Amino acid sequence: MHRETATRESATLALADGTTFKGYSIGASGETAGEVVFNTSMSGYQEITTDPSYKYQMITFTYPHIGNVGANSEDVESDKVHIDGIIVRELSEHYSNYRATSSFGSWLEKAGVVGIGGIDTRALVLHLRTYGAQMGVIATGESKDLVDKARAIHTMDGLNLTGAVTTKEAYDWSEGSWKLNPQGGSYYKPTPVEVSKRPLVVAIDFGIKRNILRLLADEGYRVRVVPATTTAAEILSLNPAGVFLSNGPGDPAAVTVGIQTTKDLLGKKPIFGICLGHQILGLATECPTYKLKFGHRGGNHPVMNLDTGSVEITVQNHGFATDTNKISKHVRITHINLNDQTVEGLEVPGAKAFSVQYHPESSPGPHDARYLFKQFSKLIQS
Repeated sequence: MHRETATRESATLALADGTTFKGYSIGASGETAGEVVFNTSMSGYQEITTDPSYKYQMITFTYPHIGNVGANSEDVESDKVHIDGIIVRELSEHYSNYRATSSFGSWLEKAGVVGIGGIDTRALVLHLRTYGAQMGVIATGESKDLVDKARAIHTMDGLNLTGAVTTKEAYDWSEGSWKLNPQGGSYYKPTPVEVSKRPLVVAIDFGIKRNILRLLADEGYRVRVVPATTTAAEILSLNPAGVFLSNGPGDPAAVTVGIQTTKDLLGKKPIFGICLGHQILGLATECPTYKLKFGHRGGNHPVMNLDTGSVEITVQNHGFATDTNKISKHVRITHINLNDQTVEGLEVPGAKAFSVQYHPESSPGPHDARYLFKQFSKLIQS
Protein backbone atom coordinates (compact mmCIF):
# COMPACT_ATOMS: atom_id res chain seq x y z
CA MET A 1 0.00 0.00 0.00
CA HIS A 2 1.33 3.41 -0.99
CA ARG A 3 0.13 6.91 -0.33
CA GLU A 4 1.13 10.21 -1.83
CA THR A 5 -0.18 13.58 -0.77
CA ALA A 6 0.19 16.98 -2.36
CA THR A 7 -0.95 20.53 -1.83
CA ARG A 8 -4.11 21.03 -3.81
CA GLU A 9 -4.33 24.14 -5.98
CA SER A 10 -7.79 25.35 -7.01
CA ALA A 11 -9.08 24.59 -10.53
CA THR A 12 -12.07 25.50 -12.68
CA LEU A 13 -13.88 23.70 -15.49
CA ALA A 14 -15.86 25.95 -17.82
CA LEU A 15 -18.19 24.68 -20.55
CA ALA A 16 -19.14 26.53 -23.73
CA ASP A 17 -22.76 26.85 -22.56
CA GLY A 18 -21.66 28.89 -19.53
CA THR A 19 -21.74 26.12 -16.92
CA THR A 20 -18.77 26.08 -14.54
CA PHE A 21 -17.46 23.69 -11.88
CA LYS A 22 -14.98 24.51 -9.11
CA GLY A 23 -12.58 21.93 -7.74
CA TYR A 24 -8.91 21.27 -7.13
CA SER A 25 -6.03 20.76 -9.53
CA ILE A 26 -4.79 17.27 -10.37
CA GLY A 27 -1.85 16.45 -12.60
CA ALA A 28 -0.01 19.49 -13.93
CA SER A 29 -0.82 23.16 -13.41
CA GLY A 30 -1.90 25.29 -16.34
CA GLU A 31 -4.77 25.58 -18.81
CA THR A 32 -6.11 23.13 -21.35
CA ALA A 33 -9.09 22.81 -23.68
CA GLY A 34 -11.01 20.20 -25.64
CA GLU A 35 -14.31 18.39 -26.04
CA VAL A 36 -15.70 17.38 -22.64
CA VAL A 37 -16.96 13.77 -22.69
CA PHE A 38 -17.44 10.99 -20.13
CA ASN A 39 -16.26 7.41 -19.73
CA THR A 40 -18.02 4.82 -17.53
CA SER A 41 -15.04 2.48 -17.03
CA MET A 42 -14.08 1.57 -13.47
CA SER A 43 -10.47 0.74 -14.35
CA GLY A 44 -8.05 0.86 -17.27
CA TYR A 45 -7.41 4.56 -16.82
CA GLN A 46 -3.86 4.31 -18.18
CA GLU A 47 -5.19 2.61 -21.32
CA ILE A 48 -7.78 5.36 -21.71
CA THR A 49 -5.45 8.31 -21.20
CA THR A 50 -2.83 6.95 -23.64
CA ASP A 51 -5.36 5.97 -26.33
CA PRO A 52 -4.73 8.26 -29.35
CA SER A 53 -8.49 8.19 -30.09
CA TYR A 54 -8.95 10.61 -27.16
CA LYS A 55 -6.92 13.38 -28.79
CA TYR A 56 -8.64 16.79 -28.38
CA GLN A 57 -10.89 15.45 -25.61
CA MET A 58 -11.11 15.95 -21.85
CA ILE A 59 -12.28 12.78 -20.11
CA THR A 60 -14.74 12.76 -17.24
CA PHE A 61 -14.58 9.49 -15.30
CA THR A 62 -17.99 8.53 -13.90
CA TYR A 63 -16.49 6.09 -11.38
CA PRO A 64 -15.94 8.13 -8.19
CA HIS A 65 -12.43 6.88 -7.33
CA ILE A 66 -9.74 6.86 -10.00
CA GLY A 67 -6.14 5.81 -9.41
CA ASN A 68 -6.64 2.93 -6.97
CA VAL A 69 -4.07 0.65 -8.64
CA GLY A 70 -1.52 3.37 -9.35
CA ALA A 71 0.45 3.59 -12.58
CA ASN A 72 3.28 1.76 -14.32
CA SER A 73 5.25 1.93 -17.55
CA GLU A 74 3.60 -1.11 -19.18
CA ASP A 75 -0.16 -0.47 -19.21
CA VAL A 76 -0.05 2.15 -21.96
CA GLU A 77 -1.44 2.14 -25.48
CA SER A 78 1.01 4.55 -27.11
CA ASP A 79 4.20 6.42 -26.38
CA LYS A 80 2.49 9.30 -24.56
CA VAL A 81 -0.73 10.58 -22.99
CA HIS A 82 -3.18 11.84 -25.61
CA ILE A 83 -6.10 13.19 -23.60
CA ASP A 84 -6.24 16.97 -23.35
CA GLY A 85 -7.58 16.98 -19.81
CA ILE A 86 -8.95 14.78 -17.04
CA ILE A 87 -11.96 15.27 -14.74
CA VAL A 88 -12.63 13.12 -11.66
CA ARG A 89 -14.63 13.13 -8.45
CA GLU A 90 -11.68 11.92 -6.39
CA LEU A 91 -8.16 11.04 -7.43
CA SER A 92 -7.06 8.35 -5.03
CA GLU A 93 -4.02 9.19 -2.91
CA HIS A 94 -3.80 5.50 -2.00
CA TYR A 95 -2.67 3.01 -4.60
CA SER A 96 -2.07 -0.70 -4.26
CA ASN A 97 -0.84 -3.09 -6.95
CA TYR A 98 2.28 -5.19 -7.22
CA ARG A 99 3.05 -3.69 -10.66
CA ALA A 100 2.56 -0.06 -9.63
CA THR A 101 5.58 2.23 -9.67
CA SER A 102 3.86 5.53 -8.82
CA SER A 103 0.51 7.10 -8.10
CA PHE A 104 -1.73 7.95 -11.04
CA GLY A 105 -1.66 11.60 -9.99
CA SER A 106 2.14 11.88 -10.14
CA TRP A 107 2.08 9.97 -13.45
CA LEU A 108 -0.36 12.58 -14.86
CA GLU A 109 1.77 15.43 -13.54
CA LYS A 110 4.91 13.98 -15.13
CA ALA A 111 3.02 13.68 -18.43
CA GLY A 112 1.92 17.32 -18.22
CA VAL A 113 -1.81 16.54 -18.10
CA VAL A 114 -3.98 19.31 -16.64
CA GLY A 115 -7.02 18.10 -14.72
CA ILE A 116 -9.63 18.86 -12.11
CA GLY A 117 -10.88 16.81 -9.16
CA GLY A 118 -13.35 17.29 -6.36
CA ILE A 119 -16.33 18.19 -8.54
CA ASP A 120 -19.74 16.51 -8.72
CA THR A 121 -19.09 14.32 -11.76
CA ARG A 122 -22.68 12.96 -11.50
CA ALA A 123 -24.01 16.46 -12.16
CA LEU A 124 -21.52 17.01 -15.00
CA VAL A 125 -22.41 13.70 -16.69
CA LEU A 126 -26.13 14.41 -16.35
CA HIS A 127 -25.50 17.81 -17.94
CA LEU A 128 -23.59 16.24 -20.85
CA ARG A 129 -26.27 13.59 -21.36
CA THR A 130 -28.96 16.27 -21.39
CA TYR A 131 -27.24 18.90 -23.52
CA GLY A 132 -24.59 16.86 -25.32
CA ALA A 133 -20.81 16.76 -25.30
CA GLN A 134 -19.39 20.24 -25.65
CA MET A 135 -16.17 22.19 -25.69
CA GLY A 136 -14.60 23.20 -22.41
CA VAL A 137 -11.57 24.63 -20.64
CA ILE A 138 -9.81 23.53 -17.44
CA ALA A 139 -7.57 26.06 -15.71
CA THR A 140 -5.73 26.00 -12.41
CA GLY A 141 -5.57 28.94 -10.03
CA GLU A 142 -7.42 32.16 -10.68
CA SER A 143 -8.45 32.42 -14.34
CA LYS A 144 -10.77 34.69 -16.26
CA ASP A 145 -12.83 34.49 -19.44
CA LEU A 146 -12.83 30.67 -19.45
CA VAL A 147 -16.35 30.40 -20.86
CA ASP A 148 -15.43 32.73 -23.73
CA LYS A 149 -12.34 30.59 -24.38
CA ALA A 150 -14.48 27.45 -24.42
CA ARG A 151 -16.88 29.01 -26.92
CA ALA A 152 -13.98 29.93 -29.20
CA ILE A 153 -12.73 26.34 -29.55
CA HIS A 154 -13.45 24.50 -32.81
CA THR A 155 -15.90 21.66 -32.29
CA MET A 156 -15.06 18.08 -33.29
CA ASP A 157 -17.19 18.27 -36.44
CA GLY A 158 -15.06 18.33 -39.58
CA LEU A 159 -11.75 17.79 -37.78
CA ASN A 160 -9.27 15.31 -39.23
CA LEU A 161 -7.02 14.62 -36.24
CA THR A 162 -5.25 11.56 -37.61
CA GLY A 163 -2.24 13.64 -38.68
CA ALA A 164 -1.62 14.56 -35.04
CA VAL A 165 -1.42 10.93 -33.86
CA THR A 166 -0.30 8.76 -36.77
CA THR A 167 3.24 7.46 -37.09
CA LYS A 168 5.53 9.60 -39.23
CA GLU A 169 7.42 6.59 -40.57
CA ALA A 170 6.41 2.98 -41.15
CA TYR A 171 7.64 0.46 -38.56
CA ASP A 172 7.42 -3.25 -37.79
CA TRP A 173 5.71 -4.77 -34.75
CA SER A 174 6.06 -8.31 -33.38
CA GLU A 175 5.50 -8.04 -29.60
CA GLY A 176 2.73 -10.23 -28.23
CA SER A 177 0.47 -10.00 -25.17
CA TRP A 178 1.65 -9.62 -21.58
CA LYS A 179 2.16 -12.94 -19.80
CA LEU A 180 2.66 -13.71 -16.11
CA ASN A 181 5.97 -15.46 -15.38
CA PRO A 182 8.22 -16.18 -12.35
CA GLN A 183 9.88 -12.77 -12.76
CA GLY A 184 6.48 -11.05 -12.53
CA GLY A 185 5.49 -10.84 -16.16
CA SER A 186 6.42 -9.37 -19.52
CA TYR A 187 5.27 -8.96 -23.11
CA TYR A 188 6.01 -11.92 -25.37
CA LYS A 189 8.97 -11.31 -27.69
CA PRO A 190 9.27 -13.76 -30.61
CA THR A 191 12.67 -14.41 -32.14
CA PRO A 192 13.62 -12.79 -35.47
CA VAL A 193 13.47 -16.25 -37.07
CA GLU A 194 9.90 -16.75 -35.82
CA VAL A 195 8.87 -13.33 -37.12
CA SER A 196 10.40 -13.92 -40.55
CA LYS A 197 8.16 -16.95 -41.10
CA ARG A 198 4.94 -15.10 -40.33
CA PRO A 199 2.51 -13.72 -42.96
CA LEU A 200 2.34 -9.94 -43.18
CA VAL A 201 -0.55 -7.72 -42.08
CA VAL A 202 -0.38 -4.01 -42.87
CA ALA A 203 -1.99 -1.82 -40.21
CA ILE A 204 -2.96 1.70 -41.28
CA ASP A 205 -2.29 3.92 -38.27
CA PHE A 206 -5.07 6.44 -37.76
CA GLY A 207 -4.19 6.43 -34.02
CA ILE A 208 -3.59 2.75 -33.33
CA LYS A 209 -3.50 1.17 -29.87
CA ARG A 210 -0.63 -1.14 -29.00
CA ASN A 211 -2.88 -3.92 -27.75
CA ILE A 212 -4.37 -4.22 -31.23
CA LEU A 213 -0.88 -4.83 -32.55
CA ARG A 214 -0.19 -7.35 -29.79
CA LEU A 215 -3.32 -9.34 -30.60
CA LEU A 216 -2.48 -9.37 -34.30
CA ALA A 217 0.96 -10.68 -33.32
CA ASP A 218 -0.70 -13.29 -31.09
CA GLU A 219 -2.56 -14.52 -34.17
CA GLY A 220 0.79 -15.26 -35.82
CA TYR A 221 1.32 -12.19 -37.99
CA ARG A 222 4.20 -9.83 -38.47
CA VAL A 223 2.73 -6.37 -38.61
CA ARG A 224 3.87 -3.42 -40.66
CA VAL A 225 2.38 -0.18 -39.29
CA VAL A 226 2.10 2.57 -41.90
CA PRO A 227 1.08 6.26 -41.75
CA ALA A 228 -2.54 7.31 -42.21
CA THR A 229 -1.79 8.85 -45.62
CA THR A 230 -0.35 5.66 -47.13
CA THR A 231 -1.97 4.86 -50.48
CA ALA A 232 -3.46 1.58 -51.61
CA ALA A 233 -0.70 1.19 -54.21
CA GLU A 234 1.98 1.52 -51.54
CA ILE A 235 0.21 -1.05 -49.35
CA LEU A 236 -0.34 -3.51 -52.20
CA SER A 237 3.33 -3.24 -53.12
CA LEU A 238 4.09 -4.94 -49.78
CA ASN A 239 1.85 -7.87 -50.79
CA PRO A 240 0.24 -8.27 -47.36
CA ALA A 241 -2.00 -11.17 -46.38
CA GLY A 242 -4.46 -8.65 -44.94
CA VAL A 243 -5.00 -4.99 -44.05
CA PHE A 244 -6.09 -3.55 -40.71
CA LEU A 245 -7.84 -0.16 -40.34
CA SER A 246 -7.15 1.27 -36.90
CA ASN A 247 -8.98 3.36 -34.36
CA GLY A 248 -8.30 7.08 -34.15
CA PRO A 249 -9.65 10.53 -33.20
CA GLY A 250 -11.80 13.15 -34.90
CA ASP A 251 -14.54 13.24 -37.52
CA PRO A 252 -14.33 10.14 -39.74
CA ALA A 253 -15.81 11.94 -42.76
CA ALA A 254 -12.79 14.27 -42.72
CA VAL A 255 -10.31 11.40 -43.17
CA THR A 256 -10.59 11.58 -46.95
CA VAL A 257 -7.26 9.94 -47.81
CA GLY A 258 -8.01 6.96 -45.59
CA ILE A 259 -11.47 6.59 -47.13
CA GLN A 260 -10.04 6.62 -50.65
CA THR A 261 -7.31 4.15 -49.72
CA THR A 262 -9.93 1.79 -48.30
CA LYS A 263 -12.03 2.10 -51.46
CA ASP A 264 -9.01 1.18 -53.55
CA LEU A 265 -8.21 -1.84 -51.35
CA LEU A 266 -11.71 -3.34 -51.22
CA GLY A 267 -11.87 -6.73 -52.86
CA LYS A 268 -8.09 -6.90 -53.24
CA LYS A 269 -7.07 -7.83 -49.69
CA PRO A 270 -8.97 -8.99 -46.57
CA ILE A 271 -9.77 -5.98 -44.37
CA PHE A 272 -10.59 -5.66 -40.66
CA GLY A 273 -11.46 -2.30 -39.09
CA ILE A 274 -11.99 -1.14 -35.52
CA CYS A 275 -13.72 2.08 -34.33
CA LEU A 276 -12.55 4.86 -36.72
CA GLY A 277 -11.50 2.05 -39.06
CA HIS A 278 -15.09 0.78 -38.94
CA GLN A 279 -16.44 4.21 -39.82
CA ILE A 280 -13.91 4.58 -42.64
CA LEU A 281 -14.93 1.20 -44.09
CA GLY A 282 -18.55 2.37 -43.94
CA LEU A 283 -17.77 5.67 -45.64
CA ALA A 284 -15.79 3.83 -48.31
CA THR A 285 -18.94 1.81 -49.07
CA GLU A 286 -21.32 4.81 -49.13
CA CYS A 287 -22.52 4.59 -45.51
CA PRO A 288 -22.46 8.13 -44.02
CA THR A 289 -21.60 8.96 -40.42
CA TYR A 290 -23.10 11.43 -37.96
CA LYS A 291 -22.16 12.83 -34.55
CA LEU A 292 -23.76 11.25 -31.51
CA LYS A 293 -25.21 13.50 -28.82
CA PHE A 294 -22.73 12.44 -26.14
CA GLY A 295 -21.04 9.38 -27.61
CA HIS A 296 -20.31 5.90 -26.28
CA ARG A 297 -17.33 5.61 -23.94
CA GLY A 298 -16.82 2.95 -21.31
CA GLY A 299 -16.36 -0.72 -20.58
CA ASN A 300 -19.94 -1.93 -20.21
CA HIS A 301 -21.81 -1.47 -23.50
CA PRO A 302 -23.97 -4.44 -24.63
CA VAL A 303 -23.72 -5.36 -28.31
CA MET A 304 -25.67 -8.08 -30.13
CA ASN A 305 -24.06 -10.22 -32.79
CA LEU A 306 -26.88 -10.54 -35.33
CA ASP A 307 -25.32 -13.66 -36.86
CA THR A 308 -25.29 -15.66 -33.62
CA GLY A 309 -27.78 -13.83 -31.39
CA SER A 310 -25.16 -13.66 -28.63
CA VAL A 311 -24.57 -10.51 -26.59
CA GLU A 312 -21.09 -9.15 -25.94
CA ILE A 313 -20.17 -6.67 -23.21
CA THR A 314 -17.87 -4.27 -24.99
CA VAL A 315 -15.48 -1.37 -24.52
CA GLN A 316 -16.37 1.66 -26.60
CA ASN A 317 -14.90 5.04 -27.39
CA HIS A 318 -16.53 7.02 -30.18
CA GLY A 319 -18.43 10.23 -30.71
CA PHE A 320 -19.54 9.46 -34.29
CA ALA A 321 -21.55 6.55 -35.65
CA THR A 322 -22.53 4.99 -38.96
CA ASP A 323 -26.04 6.12 -39.90
CA THR A 324 -28.43 3.19 -39.39
CA ASN A 325 -31.00 4.76 -41.72
CA LYS A 326 -28.57 5.23 -44.60
CA ILE A 327 -26.82 1.88 -44.86
CA SER A 328 -25.80 1.28 -48.45
CA LYS A 329 -26.66 -1.78 -50.53
CA HIS A 330 -22.98 -2.76 -50.51
CA VAL A 331 -22.87 -3.77 -46.83
CA ARG A 332 -24.84 -5.63 -44.20
CA ILE A 333 -25.10 -4.86 -40.48
CA THR A 334 -23.60 -7.60 -38.29
CA HIS A 335 -23.77 -6.04 -34.79
CA ILE A 336 -26.04 -3.52 -33.06
CA ASN A 337 -25.84 -1.60 -29.80
CA LEU A 338 -28.60 -2.78 -27.46
CA ASN A 339 -28.76 0.56 -25.65
CA ASP A 340 -29.67 2.72 -28.66
CA GLN A 341 -29.72 0.37 -31.69
CA THR A 342 -26.79 2.12 -33.38
CA VAL A 343 -24.60 0.21 -35.86
CA GLU A 344 -21.76 -1.71 -34.17
CA GLY A 345 -20.57 -3.96 -36.98
CA LEU A 346 -20.48 -4.13 -40.77
CA GLU A 347 -19.54 -6.67 -43.42
CA VAL A 348 -18.90 -6.09 -47.11
CA PRO A 349 -20.10 -9.36 -48.69
CA GLY A 350 -17.82 -10.68 -51.38
CA ALA A 351 -14.98 -8.30 -50.51
CA LYS A 352 -13.58 -10.10 -47.45
CA ALA A 353 -14.01 -6.97 -45.34
CA PHE A 354 -15.63 -6.43 -41.94
CA SER A 355 -15.46 -3.98 -39.06
CA VAL A 356 -16.73 -3.26 -35.56
CA GLN A 357 -17.38 0.04 -33.83
CA TYR A 358 -16.20 -1.19 -30.43
CA HIS A 359 -12.80 -2.31 -29.08
CA PRO A 360 -12.23 -6.09 -28.89
CA GLU A 361 -8.59 -5.49 -27.92
CA SER A 362 -9.48 -3.66 -24.69
CA SER A 363 -7.10 -4.08 -21.78
CA PRO A 364 -7.83 -4.87 -18.97
CA GLY A 365 -11.12 -5.99 -20.53
CA PRO A 366 -13.80 -7.21 -21.03
CA HIS A 367 -12.58 -9.80 -23.54
CA ASP A 368 -15.93 -10.94 -24.98
CA ALA A 369 -15.01 -9.85 -28.51
CA ARG A 370 -11.46 -11.19 -28.80
CA TYR A 371 -12.84 -13.80 -31.26
CA LEU A 372 -12.83 -11.10 -33.95
CA PHE A 373 -9.06 -11.39 -34.37
CA LYS A 374 -9.48 -15.11 -35.09
CA GLN A 375 -12.28 -14.19 -37.49
CA PHE A 376 -9.82 -11.98 -39.34
CA SER A 377 -7.34 -14.87 -39.49
CA LYS A 378 -10.00 -17.20 -40.93
CA LEU A 379 -10.86 -14.56 -43.52
CA ILE A 380 -7.21 -14.28 -44.54
CA GLN A 381 -6.85 -18.07 -44.78
CA SER A 382 -10.09 -18.60 -46.74
